[in-house]
Amino acid sequence: MQKGNIIVGIDIGSSNVCTVIAQSLSDAEFPRVIGVGIAPAAGIRKGMIIDVEEATKSIIESVEKGERMAGVTVKRATVSVCGTEIAFQESKGVVAIGRADGEVTEDDIDRVIKDAQHVSIPLNREIIHLIPKNYRLDDQDNLKDPLGMKGVRLEVNALVIEGSSTQMKNLKKAVEQAGIEVEDVILEPLATAKSVLDKKQRELGVVVVNIGGATTSLAVFEEGDLLHTAIIPVGAGHVTNDVAICIRTSIEVAEKIKLEYGSALAKEFSKREEIDLTAVDSRESGAVSRYHVAEIIEARMTEIFGMLNKELKRIGKAELLPAGVVLTGGGAKLPQVVELAKDIFRLPVQIGYPVKLGGVMDKVDDPSFSTVVGLIMWEKEKESLTQGSGMLQGASGWLREGYKKMEHLIGKFLPS
Repeated sequence: MQKGNIIVGIDIGSSNVCTVIAQSLSDAEFPRVIGVGIAPAAGIRKGMIIDVEEATKSIIESVEKGERMAGVTVKRATVSVCGTEIAFQESKGVVAIGRADGEVTEDDIDRVIKDAQHVSIPLNREIIHLIPKNYRLDDQDNLKDPLGMKGVRLEVNALVIEGSSTQMKNLKKAVEQAGIEVEDVILEPLATAKSVLDKKQRELGVVVVNIGGATTSLAVFEEGDLLHTAIIPVGAGHVTNDVAICIRTSIEVAEKIKLEYGSALAKEFSKREEIDLTAVDSRESGAVSRYHVAEIIEARMTEIFGMLNKELKRIGKAELLPAGVVLTGGGAKLPQVVELAKDIFRLPVQIGYPVKLGGVMDKVDDPSFSTVVGLIMWEKEKESLTQGSGMLQGASGWLREGYKKMEHLIGKFLPS
């Protein structure tokens, strides 16, 4: 946290770099948004930094826009990390209870998480998050929080999320060259989930899908736990590229056509209905079939949703999540995308908007801001749970372990 309780989130995406500056007030449940900055992303491809200098320029531009609106100087920020090189694996930790009376203490939980950290990871990779999923105390299984219970043997099942060490270093370097200290690094689908999902959805079973410019991510929750997360190398930008190629126009014109005249369902239009390209851009001429444009969009979105549904089938959750699918990210604003998703996932589908913050909320009340708002909520929750003695004692397993232990275990915090 900075002086004046300023919280800053920077979502470094493949299409845009979004910065949100918020003020945390002790008497308010949610932070107040006081500054927002958006800049086109450069030096970033499929969520990964490929040119540190160009990425730094984009970060500086985004942050400076937010600073001008907020009237403050950004010194620290929590940033998102994405990219198709992210990998996941299960891990288990086992320890004996330390106290003679068998009561589980913070030290026992600390040690069992340390033990779960001992997984085989290549030298060029590092742990981003280590997330406890559930505990086992002797013959008691699926425990959320064993603190204070009595037993002999404590086990934890955890999800290890790892990434390329090179990419993590480049990400931090780009932010630090912009004059900003990296407070935390949070995996993009987890930040997104914090922003758009409520407790009931996570308990019932839900998948949040973030359709970005170059990647699409999902995070699956059930009984309050993160079950699975994945990132595929296809996003809304590929839809735009398809349109541009098929109707032989520029990317800029194709994007306008996609958003103003496009649809994820071709059957919505007559084959005779046309789009006057001159009305889209005065430098263009001729007309294209609106039905044909929708066919192009539907084909690519069907591919994206099909790849995501395969992930659900792989973990045995296809068509089995009562709270359904929550679509968010810039690609979720495509007309009729909900209807197409319902057909493919065979689940309830809705658009996910970021949690309502105070201040200039109208600036971020959009699915494309879900990740950066999630970063703000993450820092706000961390602040609340670490204020005052004993605050962590009553926190949930994920939060207490994340905020109290993981900092010295792997130098990262994990989200709830």
